[in-house]
Amino acid sequence: MSLRWLDFDYSEGDDGTGVFDAMASVELRFVAEVQAEVDAVLRWAESAFAGRRMPVEDGGEWDADLQVTDDTGHPPRRCFSLSIVGTPAFCRAFGEHFGDAGD
Repeated sequence: MSLRWLDFDYSEGDDGTGVFDAMASVELRFVAEVQAEVDAVLRWAESAFAGRRMPVEDGGEWDADLQVTDDTGHPPRRCFSLSIVGTPAFCRAFGEHFGDAGD
């Protein structure tokens, strides 16, 4: 799956746990498109690793954190910050599914 709005950076801890971070700051007219992409990424993770979402340190395969903030500048913008942490198996599958995510 190709992503238009979310461009993930990848980092890895000493224990092999990986983190994918993406941020998109968009004018309000693009909010629905970005939200749809975020939803698609999370739907894929829920489907591919069903029932295994919880902090990795507690035995989960993956977890995610989404922060959404508004900037009242001109023009107004909305900022989406999505972080997804996962085991090595999750990270491999994420990279395979989303192509160059994290490259």
